[in-house]
Amino acid sequence: MSDGILLAVDGGNSKTDLALLTSAGEVLALVRGPLSSPHHLGLDGAIDVLEHLLADAARDAGITLNGTPVAEVGALLLAGADLPEEEAELERRIEQRAWATTTLVGNDTMAVLRAGTDIGVGVGVVCGAGINAIGLAADGRTVRFPALGQITGDWGGGYDLGLSSLSAAARSEDRRGPRTVLEQLVPQHFGLATPQAVGEAIHGGQINVQRLMELAPMVLEVSSSDAVAAEIVVRLADEVVAMVRAVLLRLELLNEPVQVALGGGILRSRTPLLLETIERDLLALDPQLEIHVTTSRPIVGAALYALDRLGGGPEAQARLRRELDAAAEKVELTAVPLSAIGITVNGGVHGRASSGRNDNG
Repeated sequence: MSDGILLAVDGGNSKTDLALLTSAGEVLALVRGPLSSPHHLGLDGAIDVLEHLLADAARDAGITLNGTPVAEVGALLLAGADLPEEEAELERRIEQRAWATTTLVGNDTMAVLRAGTDIGVGVGVVCGAGINAIGLAADGRTVRFPALGQITGDWGGGYDLGLSSLSAAARSEDRRGPRTVLEQLVPQHFGLATPQAVGEAIHGGQINVQRLMELAPMVLEVSSSDAVAAEIVVRLADEVVAMVRAVLLRLELLNEPVQVALGGGILRSRTPLLLETIERDLLALDPQLEIHVTTSRPIVGAALYALDRLGGGPEAQARLRRELDAAAEKVELTAVPLSAIGITVNGGVHGRASSGRNDNG
């Protein structure tokens, strides 16, 4: 059953998309489920999530799982596969399950890079629940970041925006910091009276600290009118610029024409202050950069990465982009939203779309 079938996975810190497609770019099935990051779940936990999603996708596509490879090529691009040895071990474990004849495992930044550039060469930045970036030169040289959190110098993404907004709200309340509308908006979001009450609820375990990601859309929205929120958003823009600058310097591509793809829910929100600051500072660094927010979802990048291995041409690539983006939009309409930036509630499969042989004949 593997001939001409592609398996694509975009596994994030908040949700996972898994698709089965033909080498002609036809979408057979797309399913969405909870996070699959090995950083949070461990290797066994991540693989278990993927295995359940694959079973759902195969059923939707009318494919019987019988222990033989489902796909000719499988591209599984996961957040939390941050170090080369982690990628290698994850790839070894997945190969043992024989989901695909050829298995490609990498970090989810590769999905954004491939989805947002012509041929997967350039710089890709992911900013959703967390933040990371990757650079790939035409000669194959690659630059990445460990992305292990503050212990490796990281700041940015929905969680850090939310944490910063709570901190700013608390400092506004007790007058250690400037006044901000976040003082009212943050506790209102959690149905509490004050920022201190939110802090105490998190400390006491009544509110899961990961729910701070829910505050990210609020920070982005009020950044146009609140100076404190604007400062948080500008800090995020500075982090994105710093990552791109570091990639260009390490690849010796500064002052060269390079495509820069910006992806992930935070960047795809297209918040004016955030994007205008990023674009202004990057073009000041290198006027030849081609900067744009990806219009295709990361799952499209994962699928294109698999299709590239089979030598898929422009027609197949165009069809894949068109059909898979449409299927992803359908899934998003049925997903259970956690916030306006596209973070979905963990636990269970929340959306499904099929547009394959059974539906289209």
